[in-house]
Amino acid sequence: MADAKQITLLLAACAFVCVPRLAGRELKDELGRLVRLPEHPQRVVCLAPSLTETVYALGLGDSVVGVTDFTDDPPEARTKPSVGGLTDASLEKIVSLRPDLVLAMGTLNREETVDELERDGIPVFVVDPQGLQGILKSIVDIGEALNHSAEAARLVKRLESQQAAVAARVAGRPRVKVLFVVWYDPVVTSGSKSFLTDVIAAAGGQSVTADMAQAWPQISLEEVMRRSPDFLLLVRAAHGGVTEEDLAAHAGWDQLAAIRRHHVIYMDEKLIHPSPIVFEALESLAKQLHPDAF
Repeated sequence: MADAKQITLLLAACAFVCVPRLAGRELKDELGRLVRLPEHPQRVVCLAPSLTETVYALGLGDSVVGVTDFTDDPPEARTKPSVGGLTDASLEKIVSLRPDLVLAMGTLNREETVDELERDGIPVFVVDPQGLQGILKSIVDIGEALNHSAEAARLVKRLESQQAAVAARVAGRPRVKVLFVVWYDPVVTSGSKSFLTDVIAAAGGQSVTADMAQAWPQISLEEVMRRSPDFLLLVRAAHGGVTEEDLAAHAGWDQLAAIRRHHVIYMDEKLIHPSPIVFEALESLAKQLHPDAF
């Protein structure tokens, strides 16, 4: 006999298929998957906070019917039902919301979740932004998936102007050497494939680990010392983060010049979300790296 969980999923799936479907379009997502989408998606579930931020930035927040845990921006998105975490989203909850489109992140969400949703007849459009240009491309692709390309084009133009204004401010100034600290034991930081490396460069800095091939390399504290960053970049997050006190209390970090000089820059979580809000963080970071330019 089917258990309660199976019955719940079956009933939710039946409710989903009973909803009138709109005429479809076919569109390739950023993983090269051909996805059949409704002409005008009306009920969207976003499987990452950055996806929710992007949909709201496009002016389409009313279409969002589900988000993930730790979705904080914009504040009105906090009232939307959560379907769980990035890697443990509830299939039953998603289906019960009767979405006609689910937006997912290729590097964060489980492939199994995408496959299961599509087996239930729910289209999933996956983006996989790489670098700042990749974030802009994802905005365009999400806009196309939602059939609001004009709004996406206007948003991208505004963000490009915002980035260009920062670039003009910091042009010709010495590049400040920065180490972004994701974690301190073991030391995890950003490499060449992380969009954070692009953000640091666009703000007038230079990531001391920009030459590392991985997105999030793990390095030794001795290697940190050898690369000798001028500043440490930390995220002060509502859902966790690293502080200067954490580093100073951990063996070896107190020998780093940036710690001894208190050369620590704090940013909020906007810095680590590959969405339109990272361009606000870029400007804020540039002001801290080059205060005299502003």
